[in-house]
Amino acid sequence: MDASMWVAKTGLDAQNTRMNVISNNLANVNTTGFKRERAVFEDLLYQNVRQVGGQTSANTVAPTGLMLGTGVRVVATEKIHAQGNMITTQNALDVAVNGDGFFQVLQPDGTLAYTRDGSFKLSPTGQVVTANGSLLQPALTVPPTTASITFGADGTVTVALAGVAAQQVLGNIQLARFANPAGLASLGQNLLAATAASGAVQQLKPGTTGAGQLMQGALEASNVNVVEEMVNMIETQRAYEVNSKAISASDEMLKFVNNNL
Repeated sequence: MDASMWVAKTGLDAQNTRMNVISNNLANVNTTGFKRERAVFEDLLYQNVRQVGGQTSANTVAPTGLMLGTGVRVVATEKIHAQGNMITTQNALDVAVNGDGFFQVLQPDGTLAYTRDGSFKLSPTGQVVTANGSLLQPALTVPPTTASITFGADGTVTVALAGVAAQQVLGNIQLARFANPAGLASLGQNLLAATAASGAVQQLKPGTTGAGQLMQGALEASNVNVVEEMVNMIETQRAYEVNSKAISASDEMLKFVNNNL
């Protein structure tokens, strides 16, 4: 295959991958706590035809070289952990993180996962769980006689029991922070998992050591900007078309050679 056609083919693959990333961002524009992703490109290895700085004579060197690129690829998809807008819901079990940090939830296999989705529910036994039934950690069990529940900005959870005047402390929510949140692995269901790239988890009290504060009765919206994603989509489409035209042009040039030489 002609080298230019192969280079253009890698461009098609890379732009197709970027379109998948953009499509996923747009599909999750209404997903609570979703963080948009971007495709990270890198150029492939070069064919070194003439070494830059090589000796051209006993006393001179080549000021430039001849290096032919072999294309491009998507090397990573990076999550952008920018704060999403706060949406007021008036639901006492909806909690948003204003700042850095993730809620911790217990998975069925016993490991911890992390999420920005604070749309919590109550299980049949009164435990605070996610929409998929995963337990919030540290675990909180709401008594059946609870009249109201309050999530403090510092993570303190208190309840008012029916017929009891004094508030009772139910527990404390801790937030998880990572040195490199972009290194977290996406699990689906609004969950992330720690990896070697994310660094060790730091469990912190909300509002301390860089951790965000909690906001009850609100949810964090997706940080996807629809207008920006539409612009990126148009840019990707044009880049895909240009790479397609490069393949067509290379094909026409080879056809000319075959027919006329």
